[in-house]
Amino acid sequence: MNDLSERVPLPAVRDLLAIGQPLPFRILDAQGRLLLNAGHLLVEEAQYESLLERGAWAERPAVEAERKARASAASAVPSLHAPSLFDHWSRLLWRFEKLARQLAARQAGPAELTAFLDDLRALIEADADVALFLCVRQDDRRFALYPLTHALHCAAIAVISGKQLGWSTAQVDALASAALTMNLPIFELQAAMAEQGEPPTARQMREIRAHPVAAAELLRGLGVTDESWLRTLAEHHEQPGGQGYPHGIAAPSDAARVLRAIDVFMAKISPRAHRPAMTPQNAVRQLFQQNAGDPLAMGVIKSLGVHPPGSLVLLRSGEVAVSIRRPASGLHPVVATLSDARGRPTAQTQRRDCATPAYAVVGAPDNAAEFQRVLPERVYGVVAFP
Repeated sequence: MNDLSERVPLPAVRDLLAIGQPLPFRILDAQGRLLLNAGHLLVEEAQYESLLERGAWAERPAVEAERKARASAASAVPSLHAPSLFDHWSRLLWRFEKLARQLAARQAGPAELTAFLDDLRALIEADADVALFLCVRQDDRRFALYPLTHALHCAAIAVISGKQLGWSTAQVDALASAALTMNLPIFELQAAMAEQGEPPTARQMREIRAHPVAAAELLRGLGVTDESWLRTLAEHHEQPGGQGYPHGIAAPSDAARVLRAIDVFMAKISPRAHRPAMTPQNAVRQLFQQNAGDPLAMGVIKSLGVHPPGSLVLLRSGEVAVSIRRPASGLHPVVATLSDARGRPTAQTQRRDCATPAYAVVGAPDNAAEFQRVLPERVYGVVAFP
C-alpha cells in the first residue's frame, strides 16, 4: 500500500490490541511487508515494542471496520489465557528479532545467545514434533521476517538432528548456535530477496558469497571463542570436493555439512513472493538423492521423517491430512485430517495412523492450495507449557 494516508501507525491502534489476544487486522512494516497476520496472538509487550521499531502500521479500512464492529457490539473484557506452547514459540521469534538487532549493534554476545538457545532447546524438548510442524507448516507469507524464521527453524532442526546423530551436548550447541547466526550479516538482504522476482544482482552475489566469513568474523568480534561454532559459520556453504564457497574447501567440517543440508532443506520448503515452496517430501527426497550414502545427511533425514510434521498428505481414504507425529519406527506418520473423504475442506479433524492400510499415504493432495493455513491448535489442541 503506497498511499501513506491509508496507513495507520501502530500507536494509533494500541487501544485495539491486547496482549494475549488475536490481532484484529494485519500488521505491516515500513516497506509494506507483512509482519503479522490477523488472528496471530500479540504475545507480550516486548513484541509490540519490536513492531514499533520496525515502523509497523495497519491498513486504514481494516482499522475502521474493527472500530465500527466494536462500537456496535457490547463491550467485553478480553479473557487472557496462560500462554500455550505455540504462544511461547511466537514469543521466542520476537525475542530473536530483538537479539539479532542487538548482536548487529554489538550490544549482545555469547551469553545472550547461550541463554536464548537454552530456551529454544526447552521448547523442542517439550515436543519435538510440534517444533518440526512449526518449521515445516509455513502458512504466513511474512517475507520481512524470513531471515528470522529461517534461522530459528534451522536451529531447531539442528538440535533435533544433532541428537539423532548422537552428538554431544557441546557439539549440538555449537551447531545450533551456528544455525542462529550464520546469516546475521545478510538479514536485510535475505528479506529483500524473499520478495525479489529477478535474479540476484552482482552486488548481492558478492554479499552472499562473503557472508560465511563475515558471520564468523562478526561472532569472533562479539567474543565467541568456540572454534567449532566459528568454523561451522565459515564453512556452511562449502561442499565436499571443493564445489562450495567462499573458498572451495574440499573437506568442510561435519557440522558445516549438516548445517548446509538443513539450510538447503529449509530454503527449498520456504515460499518466496515469486516462487512457490517445494513440498517437504520432495525436499527430503532430494536431500537423500543428492547425499546417498552420507551418514550425516541420513541423520538429518531420519530426524525429519519421510513425511515431516507439517507436511500435507493424501490418504487412501480420500482424506487430505497433515502429518503431526513422526513414527517411532518405520515410515508411517500419525496425521490429522483436514478434509472429508472427497477431499473437501472440513472443520472436523480426526487423527489417523497411517500404518493402518485404510489410511495409508498414497501421495500429495492435488488441492493443497485449499489448505494454506493450518493452525497448530486445530491439530494438536492446546498444548500447555511448561
